[in-house]
Amino acid sequence: MTSLLARLPSLGPGRPGERRGPASGWLAVATTLAVTATGLLGLGLALVVVQTLDPDGGLPVSGSARLAGQLWLLAQGGELDLPAGPLRLAPLLLTAAIAWGLSRAAGSVVALRDVQDPAAVARVVAAVVGVHTVVTTGTALLVSAPEASVDLLRTVPGALVLALVAGGLGALRDSGLSAEVADRFPGPGRVLVRAAVAGTLALAACCTAVIAVALVDDVDGVGRLVTGLGGASAGAAGQVGLSLLLLPNAAAAVMGLAAGPGFLVGAGTFVSTGGVTLGSVPALPLMAALPDTQAVPLLAFLSQALPALAGLVAGAAVGRRLGDADGGALTAALWGVVAGVGVGVLSGLWVLLAWGRLGDAGLAEVGAPALATGLAIAAQAGIAAGPVAAVTRWRNRG
Repeated sequence: MTSLLARLPSLGPGRPGERRGPASGWLAVATTLAVTATGLLGLGLALVVVQTLDPDGGLPVSGSARLAGQLWLLAQGGELDLPAGPLRLAPLLLTAAIAWGLSRAAGSVVALRDVQDPAAVARVVAAVVGVHTVVTTGTALLVSAPEASVDLLRTVPGALVLALVAGGLGALRDSGLSAEVADRFPGPGRVLVRAAVAGTLALAACCTAVIAVALVDDVDGVGRLVTGLGGASAGAAGQVGLSLLLLPNAAAAVMGLAAGPGFLVGAGTFVSTGGVTLGSVPALPLMAALPDTQAVPLLAFLSQALPALAGLVAGAAVGRRLGDADGGALTAALWGVVAGVGVGVLSGLWVLLAWGRLGDAGLAEVGAPALATGLAIAAQAGIAAGPVAAVTRWRNRG
């Protein structure tokens, strides 16, 4: 889309030697519209394919389109008011896909038009944020129904914040301004950010591995949930697809388990290293990863090492990336602690985004406590990151 628009005639007169093409603002509008159109079309087609597997006919095309729009809004922090209560649970895999698209929409514009002036970059980001917010508001009005009305007071701000963060990061990265922003902070800002991100991703990967091990350990339970769903292949495919979209949410729940506070799946199910309480849960294949008994599984005890492992990754990244003028091993240890705290901050934000609500009844709260989880991970990762950063720094300088 971006390369095609770049070949169109310029909307302005242009200057000598300037590469011609559409104005940056109009290009940002077009790429942002392309993100929403492509995402909704792909999601809608996937739902239509799933519905064709239903022997009873499934939802009509209009119903699949409405459901795709509702999932699109939920992924951006939206809320649906259902007869059973509010539905507020963002499928974070879809959220990440939308954020990536918006980041590329803004980043591709500043890279293509070689935008480096901060004011011009801000105008590109403003265009992306404005268009995405308006389109999301229109989508909310279109898919809202009496039995599932969209709460605009949550949906519109959620879309605005997502576009601002994703588009802003993409524009800063591809314009080269991100380095200037990082250099304004005291200390090795870029090194600390990269180390905190590396540690958080390592923690998320380990938490996902814990889920995979738990599912493999209960293959029979997964099979019963899949084969026991209504609609034959349609029900199975739909629930498996929804489980994949919610996989990052499940990883956030494991972060809460590994950090200590545990996580909730409604009022009747609580899992932590201190005890397990089981209750009714949604019939998703992903729920087969929950313990089958009240006893705390061995895997839950082993997962307590994951925050420290994330700190090791962050500390090693700090020790390797520090420059010659950034001090010795002691300084690296201090920056390693800061990077470990950064892992806790990012993990807490992840857990906060994964928290949800499924009505007013037994599933009113789903997820882990964000503040307690973030603080616990920050403490454990920071303690582990400091010595590793010092040792890594000492070895690299030696």
